Amino acid sequence: MPVTLAQAQINAADDVDYAVIDNFRRYSWLLDQMVWDDTVTPGTGGGSSLTYAYTRLIEAAPAQFRRLNTEYTPGQARRARFSVDLKPLGGAVTIDRVIARLGNPATTEVNFQMQQMLASTRGRFQQALILGDPATEEDEDGFEGLDRALTGTATEYFPGGDAMYTDWTTAAVDTADKALTRLDELDDFLSRLVPSTVGSVDIGAPGALPPGVRAILGNTRSITRLRSMARRAGQYTATKDDLGRDIEMYGQWTLVDVGDRFDGASPIIPIESRDPDGAGGGAAVSGLTDIYAVCFGMDSFHGASMAGVPLVETWLPDYTTSGAVKSGEVEFGPVAPVLKNTKAAGVLRNVKV
Repeated sequence: MPVTLAQAQINAADDVDYAVIDNFRRYSWLLDQMVWDDTVTPGTGGGSSLTYAYTRLIEAAPAQFRRLNTEYTPGQARRARFSVDLKPLGGAVTIDRVIARLGNPATTEVNFQMQQMLASTRGRFQQALILGDPATEEDEDGFEGLDRALTGTATEYFPGGDAMYTDWTTAAVDTADKALTRLDELDDFLSRLVPSTVGSVDIGAPGALPPGVRAILGNTRSITRLRSMARRAGQYTATKDDLGRDIEMYGQWTLVDVGDRFDGASPIIPIESRDPDGAGGGAAVSGLTDIYAVCFGMDSFHGASMAGVPLVETWLPDYTTSGAVKSGEVEFGPVAPVLKNTKAAGVLRNVKV
């Protein structure tokens, strides 16, 4: 049965795993919203496999009007088989038993190192979810992110006009009318996406997701600019969820800052200079970034995990046996993201912030 982190937290084997999952949930809205299809089992017959195979809808069925005494023009919905390999994500720390005993019990080196590993794991997953590219050395053991998966699809949206980019800067959007014009373009992009049509899990279950949970993903600067424009247009709302987090909304879309790369060097979704048309030879425009949008659900965008295996596991250093230096580990998964409908996610390219 598909599970969320909230359900995994309830079923945690001990207080440590419960606290670790709580950390994942509180500090990553994105991870908290994903539903995990825990159905993958190792293969049999001389080998093992952590592959999740699925069918992706890539083109809808063409409905049409028909003249009397004529036949419909035949056409079918198109789908294709895809697969993704589940990968474990986490890390290990080593701590000397003498250092482990120093300091306040709440701020020991063990607690500090494990908290930092949790933060790095959250950031690394979100980075791979957007930018993952198994063809590169950095991601060769990971999975393909949305940037690559959406390239060339119907939901890769480029702003219209000769400039080939849309200007969200403070100087360019200084009135309500200008904000509405920019948001019209954003709405055109969002209208091409299709939210989940079925509940991800039973609605009455703890942590269950209702149909149509959707999010706009950006970096700190782009989300700040979108918040400003939404306020001018009267489309901004903010509430607190059951974990005490501030949830900001543009209409029915949750605004999510996916943060910085796991090493803190730069935003996961970069702000850079680029040639907007991508053809080369044109003038580069500075300050361009991308806006991603996703619809969560078992028929749209979700995660895959192993059957019968905890979603998150923790191993604390064991100083009850001999050996001065012991290791502790945090592991998330094995997991992988799954895009079952190409219209369940999209990217708005070339937003100047």
